[in-house]
Amino acid sequence: MHAAQGSLSLRQYGPSPGSHAHDHFQILLGLEGTLELEVQGRGQRIGAGGGCVIAPGERHDFEALNGAHCLVLDTAQPDWASAVGTPVQPATALALARYLQLALTQEHSLAQRYGPLLLRDCWRTPQGRPARHQRRIDWQGLTQWCERQLHTPLTVADLAQQVFLSSSQFAVRCQQETGMRPMQWLRDLRLQRARALRAQGLGLAEVARRCGYQSASAMAAALRQHALH
Repeated sequence: MHAAQGSLSLRQYGPSPGSHAHDHFQILLGLEGTLELEVQGRGQRIGAGGGCVIAPGERHDFEALNGAHCLVLDTAQPDWASAVGTPVQPATALALARYLQLALTQEHSLAQRYGPLLLRDCWRTPQGRPARHQRRIDWQGLTQWCERQLHTPLTVADLAQQVFLSSSQFAVRCQQETGMRPMQWLRDLRLQRARALRAQGLGLAEVARRCGYQSASAMAAALRQHALH
């Protein structure tokens, strides 16, 4: 790295080279294609406008089966520590990455001098609109309501309505707060209830009816599949 702010480069990715680590920050912004990335065992995918900040010492591996192009910044600037694990602003990132992609190919370009500073803006939250207070989800209350309705064909809209959110808002919050999509969360709830009823000695057909499955065989298959994961 020859500059105080770091070094920008355009890179093409393909087959995995094996995991490795750096003694500096590495920042990637997607230009074209999809890059599959694993950092410290956590997987993520970088497409056009996507980004990732890899901290010094973090082992990582990457692969792009169909090829991928990224803008890469290697830097030792400590300011980047606050961006590790935070989401990039996609619209800002893609526009800037494409500009720098072009600028880096021009003679006497100032991209290497000022590009790294501009890149930091992609990880800053846009100002001007106050953050809205998020309505708290009462997961215990929602679980209890669902348990009383498991015999019915519940939808994401049904769940969202109970916590006064739109379907899309609930889907995002469910993924953030439980690590599961809404129907995955509901499926786990059905299967937990099914196991509890089976432990009480109820027959498969009755358990299937109470837990919202169309047949005993469908529920049995779901239980077997869930046990494998």
